Amino acid sequence: MLKTKPGLLILALSVTCVLSAKAQTDTLKKDSVKIDTAVLNKYRINSRKNAIPTRVRPIQIQREMVPVTMLDYKVNYWKKVITFGLNFSQSAFSSNYAAGGVSAVALGSNFIYHTEYNKAPFSYVSELNLTYGVSKNKGQGKRKTQDRIYFDNKVASQLSKSWYFFGSLTFESQFDKGFNYVDMGNGKFDQQYISNFMSPGYLTESVGFEYKPKSWFDLRLGTGTARQTFVLDQAIHKYQKDNYGVDTLKTVKNDLAFQVVALLDKDIAKNIHLNTRYALFIPYAQSPKFITHRVDLTLTAKVNRLISATVNGTLLYDKHTSDSAQGYEGIGLGMLYRFP
Repeated sequence: MLKTKPGLLILALSVTCVLSAKAQTDTLKKDSVKIDTAVLNKYRINSRKNAIPTRVRPIQIQREMVPVTMLDYKVNYWKKVITFGLNFSQSAFSSNYAAGGVSAVALGSNFIYHTEYNKAPFSYVSELNLTYGVSKNKGQGKRKTQDRIYFDNKVASQLSKSWYFFGSLTFESQFDKGFNYVDMGNGKFDQQYISNFMSPGYLTESVGFEYKPKSWFDLRLGTGTARQTFVLDQAIHKYQKDNYGVDTLKTVKNDLAFQVVALLDKDIAKNIHLNTRYALFIPYAQSPKFITHRVDLTLTAKVNRLISATVNGTLLYDKHTSDSAQGYEGIGLGMLYRFP
């Protein structure tokens, strides 16, 4: 076996590679042909031009008046809301109930119709509020718990952003007879007849200025106010000595006064609505002790679309009806429907 030195082997491989590369280069030179591209361009076929002529115009932007037809709609300046509420409560006890108690049934209802007309600078607001409730306790018969008719109408003309000049007409009375129950002992009560429809009844005309900074707040300053107090049933004088300020020989009394009416009607929380009205009546021709104050409050909390809890309250100070302040408070759970 022949022994070869590594250096000679590497040298032989290098020479072989160089000779092979030179042979390939000589072959490419023999196969390559020089081509003049200028000659080839003579045989180029250009693509066919578009048969449809194209006109290129410069872009011009200018204002154009686009005719627009009026939409077919009508502006409704009226807004109407109807609210109806019905509260019911009942309690029953067996004859041997250890804690004692009296079976009772109570029903209360409330109807409000509110309408507005707004077309600046003129506005008109009307509200009819009817409230009536009765209760029946075992052994005592039916007794009235709520009874009121309130009808308010106001016309106003805007003077500035928040001030208006207004005129209003308000009517107040009740539906049914009212009694004062005096405990005579042994479970017996003396019914004292003290009120009825239009006994008393109030008709109030007022002219003045109104401050309305928000849609939910309204303050009226009735600088020129006249009120007629009606007592058509003479029989109530037996237990109502003052006869609501009306001469017993007459049925109507007229008063000129300064009146302040403040109204707050707002959602104070989600599903909780507060409606409160304060009325101050200052007669010009009478002693300051005959100034009357009245606060009416209704708080409504909606459980769902129909079910709601209602709190009603009234505070009244009027020397012609009582020597001290009078109050009423009621809580009920029932149905409340508002449309729309």
